Amino acid sequence: MATNLRLRPAMEAALREESERTGCSQQEIIRQALEQFLGESKPPAARGSIADLLARGVLKPATPYRRPHRLLKLPEGVTSLDLLDREDRF
Repeated sequence: MATNLRLRPAMEAALREESERTGCSQQEIIRQALEQFLGESKPPAARGSIADLLARGVLKPATPYRRPHRLLKLPEGVTSLDLLDREDRF
């Protein structure tokens, strides 16, 4: 079911901050709050689970892929395969 929700500016800011802190979408946070309020919540995440570690700030959410600011130029005669195939790694 889709619905519109109007929030006070302070609640909107708090929701946005919680979303950034935990890595959960704003929709997921609102869904979880409603489930708790209505008594239909799932059991809490096990301590040490990814959701728990994200919520406690131990882990940070993954960042989306970004294009590099600049590309590196390899010296003449060196390929990326040469960089990956090194004896000192074994």
